[in-house]
Amino acid sequence: MIDSLTLLQELLEIPSLSGQEAGASIFLVAQMNALGYRAQVDEAGNAVGIIEQPDAQGQITREGVLLGHIDTVPGDIPVRVEAGCLYGRGSVDAKGPLAAFVMAGAQAQLAPGTRLIVIGAVEEEAASSKGAWHVANCYRPDFCIIGEPSNWDAITLGYKGSILFDYRLSQSMSHSAGPDQAVAEYAVSWWNAIHAYAASFNESRERIFNQLSPSLRQIETDSDGLNNSVYAQVGLRLPPDFALNEIEAVVRRFTDDNASLEVCGAVPAHQAERHTALVRTFSTALREHYVRPRLKVKTGTSDMNVVGPIWGCPIVAYGPGDSQLDHTPNEHLVIDEYQRAITILTQVLEQV
Repeated sequence: MIDSLTLLQELLEIPSLSGQEAGASIFLVAQMNALGYRAQVDEAGNAVGIIEQPDAQGQITREGVLLGHIDTVPGDIPVRVEAGCLYGRGSVDAKGPLAAFVMAGAQAQLAPGTRLIVIGAVEEEAASSKGAWHVANCYRPDFCIIGEPSNWDAITLGYKGSILFDYRLSQSMSHSAGPDQAVAEYAVSWWNAIHAYAASFNESRERIFNQLSPSLRQIETDSDGLNNSVYAQVGLRLPPDFALNEIEAVVRRFTDDNASLEVCGAVPAHQAERHTALVRTFSTALREHYVRPRLKVKTGTSDMNVVGPIWGCPIVAYGPGDSQLDHTPNEHLVIDEYQRAITILTQVLEQV
């Protein structure tokens, strides 16, 4: 039987960029089957493992989903153990939390009547969130844990929403000395209007989680000698009280009539209830390990944004790792923290 560190190391060795996760999913399914799960790759490409403990009547009365993601952003970081840390792309975001899910589920003595579903979802790092949208329509769990780095001694209760806009504008070629405004200037004016709106909106909001946070992701121009064109992409992180249709209306108001605007990815913010049995169980487990539980909200997004509003069940995000290392060239996971997270998760799954 594979041990926890080897499982994660070997999973990190398999590249799994968004849309290219097949090899990693096949590997993880094989390992879950060896650990006692009933596992397969589903129609979306997710690695799905099920482990269950029927009650005395042979029935399953409650179901939990541990939803991690198996894809990563680009970046080749050689997999290695160094000074008590495991380096590799995805070690923190989020193969570390996913491997912790797999090991904890295999170790836990589940209460009678419990079914546990561990999922390594595809395309979480892409705007599509393909894996999460697929499972959102397949299951209706009684509780859910999202696999994202929170540090082993903390749990995450919420994520801001996110929306991406693609802006395009083309116009006939004109001389730069002439009176016509350049396409790049139109795009910059559009971005400046969004940025100014966000600054005004945020004036009375000190907490970043409650602010509207815009970012200019891309801007590029092109010309064929007859027409000039510009493409820009802007992303906005949304607080819980700002609906997707509201921000779309705002951005369209700033968009020139001659430009095209497309929404290429959108999820609402989601903030879980803190007074649930799931949160209490995590808090108890952490206190028994002599730490004061920390409850977080985050300014990014996760698959919680997709499944949380649909499932409506108690939900948290948990996993080893420092989220400030997400997507960085120095991404690494402290091995002791990884092992501690497995212990906490095992205890939670036995008691929730």
